[in-house]
Amino acid sequence: MTVTGTPVQSVTPGYRGGVTPVLVIAVLSGAAHMLTNGQYGFHRDEWQFLSDAQHLDWGFVPYPPLTAALEHLGLKMFGLSLVGLRLFSVLAQVLVVLASGLMARDLGGGRLAQIFTATAVALSPLPMFEATEFQYSSFDLLWWVLIAWCVIRLRRDDEPRWWVAIGILAGLGLQTKYSIAFELAGVLAGVLLTDARRYVTNGWFWAGGAIALLIFAPNFVWLIRHDFISYHFLQGIHARDVHQGRAEGFLRDQFLMNANLFAAPVWLAGLFAYFNNRRYRMLAWMYVVPLLLFLFAQGRFYYTCGAYPMLLAMGSVVGEQWLRALRPAWRVGVTTLVFAGVFAIGIYATLRIVPIASSGPLRDFALQNNGDLREEIGWDEIVARVAAIRDALPAEQQANLGIVVGNYGEYGAIALLGQHYHLPMPITAVNTGWLRGYPQTPPTTFIVLGSSHERADELFIDCRLAGHTANTLGVTNEESGEHPDIFVCGPTRKPLSELWKHGPEFG
Repeated sequence: MTVTGTPVQSVTPGYRGGVTPVLVIAVLSGAAHMLTNGQYGFHRDEWQFLSDAQHLDWGFVPYPPLTAALEHLGLKMFGLSLVGLRLFSVLAQVLVVLASGLMARDLGGGRLAQIFTATAVALSPLPMFEATEFQYSSFDLLWWVLIAWCVIRLRRDDEPRWWVAIGILAGLGLQTKYSIAFELAGVLAGVLLTDARRYVTNGWFWAGGAIALLIFAPNFVWLIRHDFISYHFLQGIHARDVHQGRAEGFLRDQFLMNANLFAAPVWLAGLFAYFNNRRYRMLAWMYVVPLLLFLFAQGRFYYTCGAYPMLLAMGSVVGEQWLRALRPAWRVGVTTLVFAGVFAIGIYATLRIVPIASSGPLRDFALQNNGDLREEIGWDEIVARVAAIRDALPAEQQANLGIVVGNYGEYGAIALLGQHYHLPMPITAVNTGWLRGYPQTPPTTFIVLGSSHERADELFIDCRLAGHTANTLGVTNEESGEHPDIFVCGPTRKPLSELWKHGPEFG
């Protein structure tokens, strides 16, 4: 076989083998995450999803509604369980690994290509991370991969009815994370720039587009009713990311983070093979177009993570064909070397990303090298500290108390964990908290956290330092390092209705 040929026609179905090895790799990957996902606490972002899950709507300021709806289902099924609520992310990544191996199979790859693809994806840093937390990016990655898989089946079988499946997945993607529009731009470019353009005159193509828009329609109506507030949020967050340097290293991290570094020659070979294969050239544009769009727009590196499984799948097929031309000793040696390298990178990534240990040097190494894990520490202590400050107030102040928070992590933690202490619902102008408003009867005493003393004095009367946020592990994170002070204040200097007119804060 050559890269200009059609891989699927060069391998008999019997040679491709069954799906059992790939399924085993996917399930083992998921089981490993299930065993380690209960070590610390919820991440700051997870608290936002948890709080939004208590207020279901067709949209939220930072994102579309699907992720919060899944979290709502998780709360009904498991309660406030780390392992239970992260199960959805684990299942999403199990499907990513499984679909990756099956893409290699559908491209004509034998058992070795399928196993390597599934292993390389499972041991890549970003897919690994997406199984450790409940994030909308976990499901965004899944939709990217499933759309690519459907496109492979579309081109392999020349079956236009696959556009219906692509439309369903596109609609779910738009209900998960708006950035999937960049992948859809790649799909459209791939259609128009290759012989796939003939699908434009096919009714199934337009049916898929109509289905995607129909699924997305409820959120689009919500956006209209809320003056496209999510667009303004994305503008603000993008400007913040660029200012803070979060968009730097975009091209570097395509190699270091989005895919296993040792597999870089494989996915590069896959990209080259797609470009040189007339049938599957559409998928090359599905990678290049989003990559260039995000590069020029200064997007963050992980936005393109979902494109790498399809590249690894094709690269594995090409690599497997190349290995067949080698002498047996060389074939075994090269195969062993490549798998060993992928496992070495995967083990190192695991030690940095996965919360393997709750104590000892492995925990310390992970916390030192992974800022996301540090953001899972200390939320219970913060809520307990706020409750203790509340309990120390005179009865008349407790009777008319408000809790003002400075970020969505504090909001979610107090909204959910605070129920145990009978704390009032927190107040915030950050993200969707702004849409929920403020108490109709203004509190006369406020506990304020997530703020500097200067900012608290600007907004409230008679602020005094009442305590600090801290955690028993002594870990420095945003809460303990950037705004550790907790204040007790009197009334707001201006009515809350006046303060709310300044619009939401984005974070």
